[in-house]
Amino acid sequence: MTKPESTSAAGLRDVVASPSRICYIDGDKGILVYDGYNIHQLAQNSTFEEVVYLLWNGRLPNRSELDDLNATLVANRKLPGEVITMMKAFPRDVVPMSALRTAVSALSFYDPDRGDNSLEASRRKAVRLTAQIATIVAAIQRIRNGNEPLDPKPELSHAANFLYMMNGKEPLDVEAQAFDIALILHADHEFNASTFAARVTAGTLADMYAAITSAIGALSGPLHGGANEQVMKMLLEIGSLDKVDQYVHATLESHGKIMGIGHAVYRTEDPRATHLRRMSEEIGKRQGDTKWFDMSHRIEEIVVGEMEKKQKAIRANVDFYSASTYYMLGIPMDLYTPIFAISRISGWSAHVLEQYANNKLIRPRSEYTGHMDLKYVPIDQR
Repeated sequence: MTKPESTSAAGLRDVVASPSRICYIDGDKGILVYDGYNIHQLAQNSTFEEVVYLLWNGRLPNRSELDDLNATLVANRKLPGEVITMMKAFPRDVVPMSALRTAVSALSFYDPDRGDNSLEASRRKAVRLTAQIATIVAAIQRIRNGNEPLDPKPELSHAANFLYMMNGKEPLDVEAQAFDIALILHADHEFNASTFAARVTAGTLADMYAAITSAIGALSGPLHGGANEQVMKMLLEIGSLDKVDQYVHATLESHGKIMGIGHAVYRTEDPRATHLRRMSEEIGKRQGDTKWFDMSHRIEEIVVGEMEKKQKAIRANVDFYSASTYYMLGIPMDLYTPIFAISRISGWSAHVLEQYANNKLIRPRSEYTGHMDLKYVPIDQR
């Protein structure tokens, strides 16, 4: 017997798995679109709450619809007391992504729509998860530092509320706006690993919480989330602007990797990096110290220049400037990936809802590379 012929793509790279209205990427031209709207328009004019509505509904909200969404998010931000109690029992040195994964899974126990997997109930679960994941991440930071979690403030935006609940003080307008833009930029990115994990789980008709827990598990891997944490560690290791050139050239000459440069999809500048670069510079200027931006910008200049000599179009990706932006906002490095989830829950849940609305079990095939026609030998003759 011979093996059947098959075609395969490692990692399913560039394989179209399903139609979707939610997100479009043109990696060659550096285009990112959320349901018809170029990311540059949204980053310059919109709010994260508007983008959440867009991803869930396929259109931007009017004033009344946005007010209703804001009110619903406000009403659902507070965590069940049982989840807070559980989180306080976690080890103080727990990895934040592990704490987030466990807390999100536990939320399903207390959801008033538990057991109801209808599309309407799933939309309500999407609202609760979007409201509460930010509260969970802030609580992780408070609890591990021996502080009580803070209740959200109803008058603050989603972005401002997170910074308040984490740091214990209301952020400056420029800080809240910068974080809001960061949330917009990370809200969705087509069928990336975590989104696809969520859709695979949803395709089995598991509930919203199971699908989002799968997504968080995928995001926790170092090949998906965490690159901006590594960027910031690199900046701290270099230490100062005058040491950048030597560090970068030595790394490139030894064929090492500069984190945050290059992307699996984009062959030109990641459009999200355009805004994060500006935000990093603006926050640095506002705080009176542009050290981290200056270092990042110099690293980018050197790497891009060296790659152009080799005729390679490699640019900074979304993680490169988000590192210094988050650091200047007072966000600990090991919270960078959980913060990704604060934003991406909007896209994850949109994809889960889309999967439910036109569900087909996701069941790809593999290309078999094992033996054929082996003969069984009794155990005492082997």
